[in-house]
Amino acid sequence: MIKDIVVNLEHDASQDRAREFAITVAEAFDAHLAGVAFAYEPDFPGYVMLEIPSDVVATMIEESKKAAEAAIRRFDEAARRSLLSAEHRLVRTVGIEAPTLFAAIARRFDLSTFLQSSPDGVANDDMIESALLESGRPVIVVPYIDKNGLKLDRVVCCWDGGRPAARAINDALPLLARAQKVDLLIIENNKTKNETTEIRGVEMAGHLARHDVKVEIEIIPAPDIGVADAILSHVADESGTLIVMGGYGHAKLREIILGGVTRDILKSMTVPVFMSH
Repeated sequence: MIKDIVVNLEHDASQDRAREFAITVAEAFDAHLAGVAFAYEPDFPGYVMLEIPSDVVATMIEESKKAAEAAIRRFDEAARRSLLSAEHRLVRTVGIEAPTLFAAIARRFDLSTFLQSSPDGVANDDMIESALLESGRPVIVVPYIDKNGLKLDRVVCCWDGGRPAARAINDALPLLARAQKVDLLIIENNKTKNETTEIRGVEMAGHLARHDVKVEIEIIPAPDIGVADAILSHVADESGTLIVMGGYGHAKLREIILGGVTRDILKSMTVPVFMSH
């Protein structure tokens, strides 16, 4: 079950869609919801900081703090309207440290929620990647165009027989059990095609059925297009409302690298994406 959720709060009120989505998940599962807002200090190199007047630096810090406090007020008001159990946290840090701090916070929650990075200024890639690869917990990324909240009409589970995909499907079971329909989607191309592909799908479908998940296997040959394109095309064609997939990548020192499919899905997603690593 999903009993607690943490959401990264955006400073700009026009970018509160992840918060609104997280509220719909909390309502569906009667879960506790925590909102985290970051108040940022400038993280310019030291020699640059020496050249910036101290009053300018103080103004930058104060403006970020006020924006974070405003995001918390909006969160508190929205949680009260929904009669949710909720808490907020204001975290002061430099920008480069925020992803690691959020990942540490997320370890104490069943699920973390973020807004997709967008062309108009939302830059959450580092935050999403750190939470995915360092928290040990699943994440949901919400499209910046999302207006629907949590919808479980048709969930598309991406399955290749690998560990990240198995982890994602297991972590998503509370959602899958409530879905009206679940597609177990296998993208068959030169990399994944082998004699056990369909058997793996049948076995995983049987596992899900034992959890009372209404599942159907979908195998799509995709020799000439990328895996991400095939997934997104299937979601669009079948009116999918949520993608469940393993998040591929690795963290090395402070460098976080996501696999190509994960990166491409996060860039072009049109429905929320549930990921585990």
